Amino acid sequence: MSSASTKQRSSGLAGVMRPVNSVVERFIPSALVFAIVLTFVVAIMALLLTDAGPVDITRGWGEGLSGLLAFMTQMALILLLGHTLANTAPVRRLLAKIGGLPRTALQGYLFVFLVAAIASLITWGLGLVVGVLLAVEVAKQGREKGLSLHFPLLVAAGYSGYVIWHMGYSGSGTLTAATEGSFIAEQLGETIPISETTFAWWNLLAIVATIIAVGIGLALVAPRGGDPVIELDADARFGDDLVIDEVVTPADRVDASRVLTTLVGLALVAYLVIHYSEGGTATLDIVNWTFLALIFLLVRSPLELIALVKNAASNVGEILLQFPLYAGIMGIMATSGLITVLSDFLVDTAGPSTFGLLAFLSAGLVNFFVPSGGGQFAVQGPVMLDAGARLGVDPSVTIMAIAYGDQWTNMIQPFWALPVLAISGLKIRDILGYTLVTLIASGLVFATTMLLVGAG
Repeated sequence: MSSASTKQRSSGLAGVMRPVNSVVERFIPSALVFAIVLTFVVAIMALLLTDAGPVDITRGWGEGLSGLLAFMTQMALILLLGHTLANTAPVRRLLAKIGGLPRTALQGYLFVFLVAAIASLITWGLGLVVGVLLAVEVAKQGREKGLSLHFPLLVAAGYSGYVIWHMGYSGSGTLTAATEGSFIAEQLGETIPISETTFAWWNLLAIVATIIAVGIGLALVAPRGGDPVIELDADARFGDDLVIDEVVTPADRVDASRVLTTLVGLALVAYLVIHYSEGGTATLDIVNWTFLALIFLLVRSPLELIALVKNAASNVGEILLQFPLYAGIMGIMATSGLITVLSDFLVDTAGPSTFGLLAFLSAGLVNFFVPSGGGQFAVQGPVMLDAGARLGVDPSVTIMAIAYGDQWTNMIQPFWALPVLAISGLKIRDILGYTLVTLIASGLVFATTMLLVGAG
């Protein structure tokens, strides 16, 4: 872990944000507590706003707990595989190699942000880990070059790349809508291909605009002149060495062989080629098998793969625990009729041209309580899609509005920052002043996109 000091800058935006940082650290509970509280909030709303009684609500909640088991596994695999892929030896070597590219401090901040953003578009689990690992590499190699690099800003820049993850290849809402038999596809009566969401021209333009806007924001808050700079401690250790069992027996030699993992990787590649050549599209499963194929091809042995997965698994447990609660919330909303009540309110509040903006803002708020993108789509997606359909809004716009809102407030919701902070050794207050800038810059782009698409 880094032993860099967690002292805040005494001037600029971080100084202004110090009171907010203190409140966040002291009073925002864990994401699991949010999920528990939301369960009771939704149950009380169902009691007050529908004809359902306590028995009906309890039954709907209990029967709904198992409603997202397949989806839960898919989400856990995306994080597990993304973390594993980021820590394979070839990827770590690549990060070490490119970590020396920046020649100035400003280039370092922007480079970490850009690489993390690209990695997040590939898969969100990869983006989260690549951002912080690259921040460390840039800090180490920058120190050797004599650069004065503010480590909290480097880490914040890496985490800021995560602000566009839901617009990319592993977006849980877009992939769920494209997956046959998913709860979104069942509600709509059809699948929505990613060509209409992820690869819609307006979403691609929004990606570019967001990267530019956030990059400008980070450049504006970078330390200048005599501003204090907190550098990475020269003696910092990050615990990234894998512990692999010793090869002693013939069985160990098999476990240490690259042949078997390579064969599985090639078999997965062959399946993916067949899938796409026959007109198949990207789904949650296909995305996971893509990254699994890369992992099998990049690792040196089953022993290394086992060690990588053990290292990644610690980040998955809390998410697995929350998904049954989200599924239970869905059960309450569906069986009590609360979905219809909330949908009626949205229809009465918004018009077709403003619905996308309202959906985006509400999704940003809901993300504080349901920080998982997949969990949020499970809870909020049915309501928004129903309301949007009644207003004649294209479901692809509704899906992306929720996606934008979910990724947007991740910048000040500490749940997904936890793996980043654990690796870097920093605290949420060390980066929040900078990620707030990312929130503002990206929010302007997302809101503008929703207004323009709605008007069109």
